[in-house]
Amino acid sequence: MRAESRRRAASALNRLGLGARHGELEQLGDALGWALAQSRRPAADLGVFDGLPDSLDYLRKEARLMQQRRALKRDDAGQPVPSASVRNGKPVNPLARLYARMFGDDLRHEASARWQLAARTGTPFAERLVRFWSNHFAVSVDKGPARLYAAPMEREAIRPHLDGRFYDMLLAVEQHPAMLRYLDQAQSVGPDSPLAERVDRRLARRSDGQPARTLGLNENLAREIMELHTLGVGAHYTQADVTQFARALTGWSLPFPRELEQGDVQRAFKFRPFAHEPGSVTVLGKVYDQRGEDQARAILADFAVHPATAQHLATELATHCVSDAPPSGLVRHMAQAYLASGGMLPALYAAMLEHPATWAPDARKFRTPQDLLYAGLRAGGIDPGDKPQPWEGFSMRLGQPTFMPRSPAGYTDIASDWIAPDALWKRVQVSEALAERVPRSGLDPRALAADVLGPQLGAGTDLALRRAEAPEQAVALLLASPEFQWRV
Repeated sequence: MRAESRRRAASALNRLGLGARHGELEQLGDALGWALAQSRRPAADLGVFDGLPDSLDYLRKEARLMQQRRALKRDDAGQPVPSASVRNGKPVNPLARLYARMFGDDLRHEASARWQLAARTGTPFAERLVRFWSNHFAVSVDKGPARLYAAPMEREAIRPHLDGRFYDMLLAVEQHPAMLRYLDQAQSVGPDSPLAERVDRRLARRSDGQPARTLGLNENLAREIMELHTLGVGAHYTQADVTQFARALTGWSLPFPRELEQGDVQRAFKFRPFAHEPGSVTVLGKVYDQRGEDQARAILADFAVHPATAQHLATELATHCVSDAPPSGLVRHMAQAYLASGGMLPALYAAMLEHPATWAPDARKFRTPQDLLYAGLRAGGIDPGDKPQPWEGFSMRLGQPTFMPRSPAGYTDIASDWIAPDALWKRVQVSEALAERVPRSGLDPRALAADVLGPQLGAGTDLALRRAEAPEQAVALLLASPEFQWRV
């Protein structure tokens, strides 16, 4: 393999992919063709999600949990049940035990499936795209109502639309229980909707001094769609646009528990006409007079192919895959290709992959904590098994717990946000822990370094590996080395 082809192959596997595995670098001849092929088809899931409930199943299980919660409130004698018991000197909440019993196995399966896929996938660029979009449409599970749904959203709304129209992915995400709950959309009610008027009439008959209305408009979803999911912060929209869009989104909700109990619900999304704000809305100067659910759909369709959205998506993807400050020419080329295609994601990917800046020698990205773990698993041939606790623990220690960015903006993708003395020391410790899990049979650390880093392996790191006192120490040095910490 020529030196330039070998360099591009290493970049494809380590920067565009999730990290090289044994033998991949030597087998990869056409780096561009390798990446393009993955960008034009769905990401392979290797069957790791088989047997997992879908979001509708989770909603039904939650409804049953709420029934059991009500039953817990009183014992057979009609006396209140204590809110917590004590075990080993620590309070134990009965509801927490019930939640763990009902969902614990599923949540562990969800987590372990993602780690297995990261370690084993043969289409790592496609898998990187899945996780890029999942972070773009971030849901943080530290908000309780969204806890069950972030992982299902990734496999139900992101994966199926990876190689299609951005609009289709956008719609699937915004109608998913994860996003509806995370951004409080299920509680948003049109101020002049039939539901709001009915509540007004009911409260008007009361004489206990209650306020005139307890339902109202929630703008969270509308704001984040415009600011984070589509147009971007720099787009020229106003607060009035956000409010008008929020009115169009009213009625986007979830099935009620009683509807789930009846068993005739077919989707985890429910449009409620009686909560929808009637009449037309004006967003970005355009009047939308569609009825019901179609009104917000039409706005999303326009947002999906708006020039500001093209610029926003191109900038984010180039920043994720190429460099913290991607060349303006690359971003412009990507945005133009996206718009010319009518908002097709493969056109966005291809424009990035075919641009010279993507393969330039100075293109590089610092590995985020989870990127580092993925690369370590793949380089070391480590089987993550079916217990996610060690990998989730490492992610937490390094500051990137799965699905917990604590913000709708998702995890940052800039090196300066991850490089600090304490953070680097923790990376060394985690590298040592990973090295202990690398199979010892036939282990040659220097050959492993050449195998996964190729021409990116520096003389200083190679010398350090030669001087290591034991193979596991050498592997730890490799994983903690500057060449491995960066996606080059």
